[in-house]
Amino acid sequence: MKKFNRLIAIVITLTLVFSLTACGKQAASDTSTEPSKTTVIKLGMTINEQDSFYLCAKKFSDLVKEKTNGAYDIQLFPNSALGDERTMLESMQMGTLDAGIITSGPFINFVPEFGVFDMPFLFPDNAAAYKVLDGEIGKEILKKLEAKDLKGLAYAERGFRNLTNSVRAVKTAADVKGLKVRVMQNEVYIAAFEAMGVNSVPMAWTEALTALQQGTIQGQENPVNVIHAYKMWDSQKHVTMTRHAYAAAVITFGLKKFNSLPADIQKIFSESAQEAAEYERAWVAENETKQMAELEANGMSIVKDPDLDSFKAAVKPVYDKYPQYNDYIVRINAAIK
Repeated sequence: MKKFNRLIAIVITLTLVFSLTACGKQAASDTSTEPSKTTVIKLGMTINEQDSFYLCAKKFSDLVKEKTNGAYDIQLFPNSALGDERTMLESMQMGTLDAGIITSGPFINFVPEFGVFDMPFLFPDNAAAYKVLDGEIGKEILKKLEAKDLKGLAYAERGFRNLTNSVRAVKTAADVKGLKVRVMQNEVYIAAFEAMGVNSVPMAWTEALTALQQGTIQGQENPVNVIHAYKMWDSQKHVTMTRHAYAAAVITFGLKKFNSLPADIQKIFSESAQEAAEYERAWVAENETKQMAELEANGMSIVKDPDLDSFKAAVKPVYDKYPQYNDYIVRINAAIK
């Protein structure tokens, strides 16, 4: 009887051992199939959700999530939730913000060579701008950001900038004299408008919206998609299609953050940024005519064929003021011939 009981005990013990071993193997198997932790990337913008920048950012986020199988999640923060553009660039430098889509204008404060892209009437059309920005010159200037702890991935589009005001129709350069106009915090833009006799007021976009509503400034300059997205008809009556400058937007990372990513992930981010930029450019082009019609439907009067020769003559001194851009301008003109 004792032998029988001992045998039963041995069988039970062996059964427990095998059961525990099997459970351990199952647990190990279950752990191996668990998804890896998602890395969150915070991307800031000053614009609202109707703006083309947001469309670009959303496309960028979707592409990265798809190509990394959900391992990286780019979360979007529009409406200046993380600061104005200069503040966001400084936050990226310090590593307190991962990324942003930033209008090209503020970059002159970090890399002076960016100023060449702000020269008035530099590009005759969108195709010329894309050829330069996506080519050798554009990549060369993006590379210079790395010395300032920033990483430029691709040029999205703000577009060709146009003038609006609440005072009068502007058909020639003489018509803008004396107008109080908000311009970006960028010395080339300021110089161009001062050459036209404008009382230029550099300020952040968030401040400009309030100033326009209160009437403390009379005008501003932006592409059609911005004029439309912010319903500028609430404060502005007149639009002039000056197309005086092409403004790009840079999909930007803090350099330390970007360098912390594995090489294969860096490649995915760079390729996705370029794809998102081209997607947004196409959207801007497709929607401009419709947006202009909606501006008119909401009471804005548009001068579609201003005397551009008068504007070009007025801003000629700006080219004399910035001889440091001469070499780049020669290269740009050669590239777009």
